[in-house]
Amino acid sequence: MQINVKKTYLLVIDNDKKRREQEPAPLLTINRETLQAMNLDDACRYLGYCGTGNGDMRATKEKVRQKIIVARDLIKCHPLTPELATELFTSKGMGVFRFLAALIEWSESELNDVKRLCVQAYKNAWHLPRSTASDLFIFPKTHAGKESTLPIAVLTQELLLHAERCM
Repeated sequence: MQINVKKTYLLVIDNDKKRREQEPAPLLTINRETLQAMNLDDACRYLGYCGTGNGDMRATKEKVRQKIIVARDLIKCHPLTPELATELFTSKGMGVFRFLAALIEWSESELNDVKRLCVQAYKNAWHLPRSTASDLFIFPKTHAGKESTLPIAVLTQELLLHAERCM
């Protein structure tokens, strides 16, 4: 198998700062070429995730946030029916979140930020101003809401599916 050594880096995953300072990254050679060691504070892409060697996944969370913003803005001035625009956002914006939801630790404030962006997108889909009350999109249909897909529901679904697959 050919490996492009210029694009391949050695990533040492270790959160122990004392040990990292005492022991330098090992030299790894492929086809007589030495791989460059990546700085632990630099984020890199690995299996679809962006993180650092010490487990900091902020780069991935920011990418998810940016993709949700792009999906939200995509339906800002759309010619679609509100139902189709909502479906488009759910597949593009929430699909990105669904892929990473159960595998990354999300704080409550981060989930609230994603929820805020989603509600803004649903308002865009229905051609409503941002000042419109968000309850319409948060409440279930039994309480006169639209029961829109929100991050906490996606996170719950994915965690349950993950637990089910593990059993």
